[in-house]
Amino acid sequence: MKVINIHERELPATSESVGNLIDSLASRADVLWPWHSWPRMEFDQPLGVGAVGGHGPIRYFVEEYLPGRSITFRFTGPKGFDGFHGFSIVNISEKSVLLRHTLQMITHGPAILSWPLIFRPLHDALLEDSLAYAQASLGQTPQMHAWSSWVKLLRWLVSGGKTRPQVTPKTLSGHHPRSFVTAGNTRDSVSHHQGGAAGQENE
Repeated sequence: MKVINIHERELPATSESVGNLIDSLASRADVLWPWHSWPRMEFDQPLGVGAVGGHGPIRYFVEEYLPGRSITFRFTGPKGFDGFHGFSIVNISEKSVLLRHTLQMITHGPAILSWPLIFRPLHDALLEDSLAYAQASLGQTPQMHAWSSWVKLLRWLVSGGKTRPQVTPKTLSGHHPRSFVTAGNTRDSVSHHQGGAAGQENE
């Protein structure tokens, strides 16, 4: 099954500021990945092409990295995930950019069921938290999307009843994205696609 899943928000910030968010991924000063509520993104070496890692049961390696612009991760697990995901920046104006996360893959075997039933709801919730964290990291009030009851149940089951609650990131103004920033406004685009639900298009 072909899967295209896109989450994006328009941020009133420079491409350099938003690019710094991408560059912070998997570091001690990560200001894009919502590690307060989700498994951390971790790699076996500093962020760069060839770094191997992932978050929780989702495994991948850095396939392409353009510092300050985009990063692409190629899936190596779970079984049946054949594709990639990554962040990129689309310039809109001198003071506004689109921060986009794209997941594109073909699912095989068990992933034909595990993706729509388990991984997609968790993925969608995580990415919306990530975009809210980006807003907070650039100094603006984050727009949060409350987790659904199904997402809460999945998290509870996966964690053995020890799941962490959804966290609204604090807006920290006057900070540079390299430290601990807070993000911009949003064109709150939970999904950008034709048809489908929650940021995905299946074929």
